[in-house]
Amino acid sequence: MKFFVDTADIAEIRALAASGLLDGVTTNPTLIAKSGRRILDVIAEICSVVPGPVSAEVAATEYEQILREADVLRRIASNVTIKVPLTPDGLRACRRLADQGVMVNVTLCFSAAQALLAAKAGATFISPFVGRLDDVGTDGMKLISDIVTIYRNYPALTTEVLVASVRHPIHVVEAAKLGAHVATLPPAVLRALYNHPLTDKGLAAFLADWAKTGQQIVELEQA
Repeated sequence: MKFFVDTADIAEIRALAASGLLDGVTTNPTLIAKSGRRILDVIAEICSVVPGPVSAEVAATEYEQILREADVLRRIASNVTIKVPLTPDGLRACRRLADQGVMVNVTLCFSAAQALLAAKAGATFISPFVGRLDDVGTDGMKLISDIVTIYRNYPALTTEVLVASVRHPIHVVEAAKLGAHVATLPPAVLRALYNHPLTDKGLAAFLADWAKTGQQIVELEQA
């Protein structure tokens, strides 16, 4: 499974990219607004840090304007992925962009039928929002299972399932078990994947035992 981080905070992105575990970045208008910066500057800087796909979302909702905004965004860097809404105009734009070799992330997916349409439109990624479905009493992971199953039934469909609106590590593990290709995570959730109390407890015990020996590995090598 590939890990994307869902943020426009360049400091967070740099720190996570340094781990070597980051495969891409997703942004949206809300995240860009929180940065307080021009979208073109933010996306350009992210693309200079992360070589993988960087989703930049259009603000337009009508076909022609979506394409105009996409043209501006795609010229920022070769790894920009144009993010479009799952609407008739968004899917029409997706088809046009995909035919031009542009990566497209179709966002705000809440049903398997929508995901099938996005794949037919040539989307590089489909972004089902599991957390938002959970919020309204629907099983978000059931949607991931349905989409993965449908896509596997048709090898000609190459769209990757990008699990979005991830709220906790369990979402990540369940999505991976189902075979989703990508999870995009808030920085705090990505960092939470490291955590387990038994890891902390075990490390503390090992370090305490080692301290009792009075040895230093570097000093031993130099002796």
